[in-house]
Amino acid sequence: MKKFSRERDLSTIFLVLLLILSCGVFMILKIENDNISRKKLPGSSVIFIPSGKYLKFATLGYSSLLADLVYLWAIQYYSNYSIPERFDYLDHIFSIIAELDPCYLDPYDIGALIAVYDARDLDIALKILDRGLEKNPDQWIFPYNAGHYVQMLKKDHILAQEYYKKMMEIEGAPVIARRLYADAAFKSMDYQTALENWQEIYQTAKEEKDERIKKIASNHIYQVKAAIDVQMVKGAIAKFKERYGRNPIDLSRLVKAGFLDSLPKDLDGKEYIYDSKTGEVKAPTIPWKR
Repeated sequence: MKKFSRERDLSTIFLVLLLILSCGVFMILKIENDNISRKKLPGSSVIFIPSGKYLKFATLGYSSLLADLVYLWAIQYYSNYSIPERFDYLDHIFSIIAELDPCYLDPYDIGALIAVYDARDLDIALKILDRGLEKNPDQWIFPYNAGHYVQMLKKDHILAQEYYKKMMEIEGAPVIARRLYADAAFKSMDYQTALENWQEIYQTAKEEKDERIKKIASNHIYQVKAAIDVQMVKGAIAKFKERYGRNPIDLSRLVKAGFLDSLPKDLDGKEYIYDSKTGEVKAPTIPWKR
């Protein structure tokens, strides 16, 4: 038994030394490769690394250690602003780390940050974050970051809404997830979804006696209802103008002409403001000043 244990210990030590030696060779090749003039060989700053799933077999069970080493190298490499083509293999490098250690969370976030703010490539950032969610479906931070990026940088509120919905459905996601989802729905003009979610947020805040969130939800409900009402009234004005060749003198003419059953009022019972010259309709109150 002792002999078997000794042989196993020696085998483990051998494997660790082999892995360290392999990593040493990798770094030496990297240094030698960086010394090649980029004018002679464009793109020589990155040694080709095979797919992570093949490297995983080569690590002999120490894939997490290699993932750490590749990640540390990547941080240094992408911090070197003297290499103009350093982003050519950005997604490939971080996909290798994900294959070696799928549950290593930091590289997904940092890789996306590098893609967004250094490489200026939102598509790669989303690929990295999507990969993070695929391999770690219990981590709400990935759809949160993706939703934030597409909403702030691309103004794609529909896609942001999809990401926030994924975030909202993950157990343990913060309560703000539903508010982000409702806000993105409003900005993408999905008014019914926005209204239903803000009403649910309001009801929850009311039950929990959270006056701050209750007030925020109430103001958003006002905003969404006003948008729905204004949209409906403007549609009626367009039909009136198509028939009579002019805007109605006042909104009551829309009811008399049969384009509306009744004039809607805002959440506080006030009438909407109408300009007959321009045909513009707006809420009488700014939601946040109610």
